[in-house]
Amino acid sequence: MSTSRPLFKHIRNHTSLFTELSQYRDTALDSLGFANYEFHKVPKFITEDGQRLTIEPERSIVLPNVKMLSGVKAKLEMHIPSFKMVENSEIGYRYPTAALANLDAPFIKRMRSEYFHKVDEDRSICRPVNLSYGIKSRGKADNRQEYEVWMPDEAPEQNPLPLLIERYGEDLPNDVRHFVEQPSKVHGWMGVKRAAFEALYTDKIHCGDLVICIAMSVDAYNIGAKPDLSFSPEADSSIAVSNAELEWEVEGYYAPRGWQFDHDMVWSAIQHTLEAVNAPLVDMYSNTLIPIAESKTERILSTLTSLGVTQEEVDHLNLQPWEFLQTESTHRMKHKDPNHSVNLLGRLNRLFYQPENPLPSLNWMHDLIS
Repeated sequence: MSTSRPLFKHIRNHTSLFTELSQYRDTALDSLGFANYEFHKVPKFITEDGQRLTIEPERSIVLPNVKMLSGVKAKLEMHIPSFKMVENSEIGYRYPTAALANLDAPFIKRMRSEYFHKVDEDRSICRPVNLSYGIKSRGKADNRQEYEVWMPDEAPEQNPLPLLIERYGEDLPNDVRHFVEQPSKVHGWMGVKRAAFEALYTDKIHCGDLVICIAMSVDAYNIGAKPDLSFSPEADSSIAVSNAELEWEVEGYYAPRGWQFDHDMVWSAIQHTLEAVNAPLVDMYSNTLIPIAESKTERILSTLTSLGVTQEEVDHLNLQPWEFLQTESTHRMKHKDPNHSVNLLGRLNRLFYQPENPLPSLNWMHDLIS
């Protein structure tokens, strides 16, 4: 593995990962000549009626395949003079995502599990850990709400509401709280390989003295053609869609020590930064962009619906997300051979490694986009 990507060594330890990442970010700031600055995370968004919302300030573009994003990091630095990559910030993830709410739901529910290899294990096998549960506002509109918690490894099936209340407290809106309480249903799955990195952005006119921190990622992904990842005659495969997404999110900002916080000014700087990154990307990829107004999790739903998967089929399967943490399910048997159980983890691996649509390796993706 490349020595220029030291964060890969912490892929099993998030505490070490994000601690070291912050150090690389500080080093990048120092190289820009900003002395005596402090880091701040994205603040709660205060609405006109005083609500405190947890907001996800991000944008993304979708392309037919990941190869089209070759050299995108260098292109961004060339087109945005005040845009600086954070050296050594590259990190990669592989994970499946499950859509847990249907197209009519007011929010989108998501269950996600990161995948890691065991030491010296065959790299064609991935195993899941760190199951997380999240809720987002629907679509790809500006300033979507986002709430997420890690589920306990020993009890992934528990009700996530107490965990969300513990984390977000009075900032957990009632409509979100009530939506969490509703039973979840697995409608479908997506396998993702992600190449992630960070950058810093400055603009004296629009951002004042602030230095905006941007997390960027390139996702190559496959969407399953059926909720249980079995073969679909309509798609002639167990995979229905293979695309790529470039995503950028403001994760925080640096401000001079003692700077007086200004809610509207910070959010104005965040909005400007998102658009400053968006403009050259839309120009560079105008001929290949896929116009999609859905999040990746929502694309699972619309993709399966387009292939004729009905709510009745979803209800009949009654899949549970944590079943995909297991090699075998004791109560799911193959339709054509009732004596053999369904290997759900094996099906999930085919989202990553199906010969016709294999997702690329993490290092290959990082080499591609550099």
